[in-house]
Amino acid sequence: MGIRESWFFEVFWKRFRGNRFAVAGGIVVLILFAVSFLSPYLTPWDPDAIDAYHVLLPPSADHWFGTDELGRDVFTRVVYGARISLKVGFVSVGIAVVIGTVLGLVSGFYGGFIDTVIMRFVDIMLCFPTFFLILAVIAMLEPSIWYIMAIIGLTGWMGVARLVRAEVLSLRERDFVLAARALGASDARIIFRHILPNALSPVLVSATLGVAGAILTESALSFLGIGVQPPTPSWGNILTSGKDYIEFGWWLSLFPGLAILVTVLAYNLLGEGIRDALDPRLNR
Repeated sequence: MGIRESWFFEVFWKRFRGNRFAVAGGIVVLILFAVSFLSPYLTPWDPDAIDAYHVLLPPSADHWFGTDELGRDVFTRVVYGARISLKVGFVSVGIAVVIGTVLGLVSGFYGGFIDTVIMRFVDIMLCFPTFFLILAVIAMLEPSIWYIMAIIGLTGWMGVARLVRAEVLSLRERDFVLAARALGASDARIIFRHILPNALSPVLVSATLGVAGAILTESALSFLGIGVQPPTPSWGNILTSGKDYIEFGWWLSLFPGLAILVTVLAYNLLGEGIRDALDPRLNR
């Protein structure tokens, strides 16, 4: 790592750690990762094990979050549900970032007719209500976590494309790009070696915030019954079973709801903190 990169990360870390809410969000995100990877070791219960003798038990020392209508441990299912949520969030956002970054780079770098075509396509995609488009597509397909991740990714790249395009329009006129052109560098080398590394800041912020949106979308789809299908635990389908027992099984709705709230809030705080730390206009 060169001196310039070392200085950049030093300044970034100084700004980031000065934002207590962002640090708190980052800590929660790290805890969620740890819970996701260590879930088999955090609970002795099987998330799919049915126990007819312990149905709808309230929270206790044995079952921290109580049990559901089939006697399954809710804490275990919430912990295993974190795996599903993080997988959906990162895979779908990864798809959206790749598509949006490539289209944004091409659109901003070449401009003209290519830029017009790509941006009009972005405008068309933005005209569709994303959630209802996802509902319509999934309703025609067999419910599957892979379909969900692909569809969320394929309908969520437009914001990334516009952010990257805006950065590229500014960067392509900089001296280092003009110097690379003068030295005979190819378009591909200029785009991926000189422009892309300098345009990644808004992509990183958008990706972090996008994970929260993807998790929320997956939970909503699972709650409606067209997302992750039982018995695979998901925060959304745990909430679905909880709504039928809300009067006397409040824990079925409370704990997965809190998991969704804390996770989405943590990613939003982390994304906002990264954006503030990368913003050169802020003096801290």
